[in-house]
Amino acid sequence: MRLPDSVKAMVLEKPKQPLVLKEMAMPSPLPHQVLIKIIACGVCRTDLHIIDGELTNPKLPLIPGHEIIGIVAKTGSKAENLKEGDLVGVPWLGYTCGACKYCRNGKENLCINAGFTGYTIDGGYAEYTVANAQYCFPLSNKYANTSAAPLLCAGLIGFRSYSMIGKHATSIGIYGFGAAAHILTQLAIYQGKKIFAFTRDNDVEAQHFARQLGSTWAGNSSQPSPQTLDAAIIFAPVGSLVPKALMDVDKGGIVVCGGIHMSDIPSFPYRLLWEERSICSVANLTRKDGEIFFKLINETEINTTIKAYPLIKANEALDDLRNGNIHGAAVLITS
Repeated sequence: MRLPDSVKAMVLEKPKQPLVLKEMAMPSPLPHQVLIKIIACGVCRTDLHIIDGELTNPKLPLIPGHEIIGIVAKTGSKAENLKEGDLVGVPWLGYTCGACKYCRNGKENLCINAGFTGYTIDGGYAEYTVANAQYCFPLSNKYANTSAAPLLCAGLIGFRSYSMIGKHATSIGIYGFGAAAHILTQLAIYQGKKIFAFTRDNDVEAQHFARQLGSTWAGNSSQPSPQTLDAAIIFAPVGSLVPKALMDVDKGGIVVCGGIHMSDIPSFPYRLLWEERSICSVANLTRKDGEIFFKLINETEINTTIKAYPLIKANEALDDLRNGNIHGAAVLITS
């Protein structure tokens, strides 16, 4: 593959400022890395949290983006698991040390020395990127398209959140019906679950979208659930939804907070938590999550609804996501 000398990238120079289009030198892979020609990169709410200064320790300057679909253009000398021409997905988790207590206990998602794509490692708002080969997911050619990009975070973090609720849960509330929710809903319904979709109040379009995907019910987040839920998953970064979800779940039910950032959770009476209800958060993902997820969705048909933007329109895509103008997922196309 003949490579250009330079690449275009959308760069965050300072939080709370628009991204800047830059011409940059072609990155070169280190021994354990691969160079990837990017097909598409999803625009995730985590990107907003980074750009808006809510996640406070990004690498600067930074190329955001961690939902990457691309083709290996060059391999480092020790990147033995991939070869030129392979289709890969690059997720949020970009590096772990393998030595800390979390890595040793199968919890690499909590690694104290972790590196994160599009946060502490340059990501996919670019024409090319480099990534650690061991943290890339080899993909079949069915994913060689823009629609696959949201699977690399919205899909994966949704799946990890879903895994937390246990197989017994059949009536599941999803709070915040965006990229992760619309993927997870399809998988859960395929497995015989009932989905109750809670959206921003009066977001009729999102509620219609949820019903189209097979949700049993869709309505305002401020409404009581039409029936008692076995579990709830919160994707919206709204802390006040935690006590609301506790009100909606049954005895022994769980409320999973699936976002990396959330506004403060207000105080609530102990009776909402009593009767063995529980709250947990989801942090990052493991490579095992990805292996299970992609194997599982190969068994069914998951259709992502996307709104595509050229790379240079990244700021417009972020604004649309920030303002709730996207149903499904936003994706940047680099070619």
